Parts: sequence; C-alpha cells; structure tokens
Amino acid sequence: MAATKPLLPYTYDDYCTLPEDMSRRYELLHGDFSMVPAPTTKHQQISINLSSLLRQYVKIHRLGKILYSPVDVIFGQGDAREVVQPDLVFIAARNDDIEILSPGTKDRDRGYKLKMYARYGVPEYWIVDPETRTIDVYQSGGLRIPACHPLQ
Repeated sequence: MAATKPLLPYTYDDYCTLPEDMSRRYELLHGDFSMVPAPTTKHQQISINLSSLLRQYVKIHRLGKILYSPVDVIFGQGDAREVVQPDLVFIAARNDDIEILSPGTKDRDRGYKLKMYARYGVPEYWIVDPETRTIDVYQSGGLRIPACHPLQ
C-alpha cells in the first residue's frame, strides 16, 4: 500500500510528536516528512574520521564544537519551520553544516537542502561524496569551492 501525501503540510508540532526511535530518523522539509535511511559503513567511517579530525582542530583552536547526527537543526518560524539532521554540525560564532552523501539522500542534500541553507543564511555547507572521494564547500550565495584534496 503506497503512502499518501497529507492534505495539509506537516508542521514542526507534528514533527515533535514523532516517537524517539534511533532506528528511524526524519527530516521535515517543505511540510513533508523525509525518512533518513541508515548510513552505510563507508559513510559511517568517513563521518567518524572527519569528526575526529575536526574535533581535534576545533578544540585546539577553541573555535566552537562539533556535533554529529542525530541532531535537529531547525530553520524558519511557526508552521513553516523545517528540520534537517546534518551528519556533522560545527557550532561557532557562525554555523557550518556538513553532509556526507548517501545514495538515499544525495539528491535531497545537493538540491532542496542546499537551497534551504542558502535561504536561511547558513554561511558554509560541506558535502562529502564518498563515491568521488571529494568534499564540496558551498558558501553564502551558493558559491561552490571544489575540494583541494580528495578523501583518503
């Protein structure tokens, strides 16, 4: 049986009523729930390695903190609020988000979420692509800075 789209968009209040279940994670994008599938082992290894490197650098230089998913990042106000769960989040005087692409989320991460981050003024957004072994850095206004070094 196929799921049907609700007549009214889901709201942040609806999101808050979802059961806390570590095996199922959701994002609220444009009034619709999107399930975030479990990451692959390759995805997890990249996440662990990258978070370890970033945590060490951020701690030494006292730049802020690194959080990893699941962590809700909420944009907007009222019923228009949207919720994403980036793989890694850097919290400092300015907020940076990092996504590691998965086959099930690749289009959403490079499409809607990239536009949403720009719309809400997120100054920097990283997309890690395990297949091409690259990191793309997007800065305010959609500026793309290709990665200098592929992932090892």
